[in-house]
Amino acid sequence: MRKIYLLLILLITTTVSFGQEILINGDFESWDDVNTPTAFTHIESTEQESSEVHSGTYSAKVTGGTSDLGQTITGITPGINYTVSLWYKVEEGTGDGSDARIWSYWRSEGSNLTDNADELRGPNNSYFDTNGNVWTEYSVTVTAPATADEFYFEVRTYSGAVVYWDDFSFFQEAEGSPSLSITSPTNGASVVGPDVDVELSILNFEVGATDAGLDGHIHYSLDAGGTVMVYDTDPIALTGLADGEHTVDVWLVDNTHTPLDPPVEASVTFTVTSITEVADLATLRASAEGGIYEVTGEVIVSFVTGNNRNQIFIQDATAGMLIDDNAGTITTAYMDGDGITGLTGQLGSYADMLQFVPTEDPGAATSSANSISPQMVTLTDLENNLDMYESELVMINGVTFADGDGTTTFSSNTNYDISDSTSSAFVFRTNYPNDNLEGELIPNTPVNIMTLAGEFNGTPQVYPTGADYLLSVNEINSLSTLSMYPNPVLGNQVTIQTQGNGTISVSVFDVLGKNVLNKEISNNTLNVSSLKSGIYLVRISQNGFNTTKKLVVK
Repeated sequence: MRKIYLLLILLITTTVSFGQEILINGDFESWDDVNTPTAFTHIESTEQESSEVHSGTYSAKVTGGTSDLGQTITGITPGINYTVSLWYKVEEGTGDGSDARIWSYWRSEGSNLTDNADELRGPNNSYFDTNGNVWTEYSVTVTAPATADEFYFEVRTYSGAVVYWDDFSFFQEAEGSPSLSITSPTNGASVVGPDVDVELSILNFEVGATDAGLDGHIHYSLDAGGTVMVYDTDPIALTGLADGEHTVDVWLVDNTHTPLDPPVEASVTFTVTSITEVADLATLRASAEGGIYEVTGEVIVSFVTGNNRNQIFIQDATAGMLIDDNAGTITTAYMDGDGITGLTGQLGSYADMLQFVPTEDPGAATSSANSISPQMVTLTDLENNLDMYESELVMINGVTFADGDGTTTFSSNTNYDISDSTSSAFVFRTNYPNDNLEGELIPNTPVNIMTLAGEFNGTPQVYPTGADYLLSVNEINSLSTLSMYPNPVLGNQVTIQTQGNGTISVSVFDVLGKNVLNKEISNNTLNVSSLKSGIYLVRISQNGFNTTKKLVVK
């Protein structure tokens, strides 16, 4: 018996010494049911497949849309090498060539890390090659960052494609070797200059003076210039950088200034950009993509999405915008209705939708409990003038859901066809966790909906912000046929008519968002003699409901 124990101990020791597989059920041989592979923590549009497999009895068949399949792996050891591998096959005749990719990342205390992004989002941070619709392997070895404690292994299947997945592996290699990575700025980033700190992550290598008896130190160069020697792991402080592209090369050397063999090196290329101040979101939306901007006016949080990219919709009196914060730069927890002042970031776009990537945390909310009145539009308005409404709250009356049969409920991350009296085909997408629509009954009668306007690759969409905003047609009838005339106005009076009988409250804002007039009217007449010539937003409230109209004063 003692010999058996000894052999068992040796076996365990050998397994740990020479590496081990730490992803569970990567071969998909175990299933809780036909749609649930055992141990996977995020499962969408997945089926057990027995005919099309890479090895074994089963694979996972995933139908795109976007559809995710993932598993969270705990117990990560910083500095250790891990090999990520998988096999995939795209079903012939499906998809458009951008059908599948890996979408994994390291985590630290629940927050996503940006390390190894190019490898963990697919080859060169892109989609897998369809590769003739045959089984294909993707494999890469990466080093766990200094702060990593989890790894999220995920693959994605995109709309129109059917992808078979099999033989996932996340293998912990036997030993840690010296590693070097640049954690900030990231490759291709635009950063605010002229001073930039280059932050490093160094594992399994002790840095110090040449006579300190440690492993060695650091050499770096800026824009292929002279070599600079560094004897600590503090951020490398670069000062006085001109606007434009810069490259920093960093490598580890021993105490004789000789590079390690094999080389341990890292490089980052980034663009230094000065901050441009803009007064409001309309000005931001009209600015050049790629620039760094500070919005000097206050913006209001219209919807905190709750997704893993920390996306937040914001709005002011002029326009709306989507904040995309995948790096977790904003650590302040904002709520719907909070005001943010001094928001700084880079303007860009994804799938044709403008977005703002923050470069710093703007800090505590500058106001709270603000309300945003949606603009009343039709689906045709959105189709014809999407840029005017993108990322803004809008109200659409008399909407019919094609899938509303009295029994079907909403699913997450799903497109639904809707129509109104002006358009017969439009996309309503349950896109964000905080819309809380999963499991809610799809309306089987016309409803008025308050949603966010958006798009995906040029196709207009609307995104719900909660089940409370799917309202029966009788709930908002007092403002549904509101009229305001004359517009433009040449005199001192504007007529505002609704179907309701209650007092009408009117607030008027200039293009900078300043409240310039507040009135309660009961005779349908608003006196605007105090307003100068210009464009104004008029917020109208009656019986608990709100709408916003533009008014031109000449």
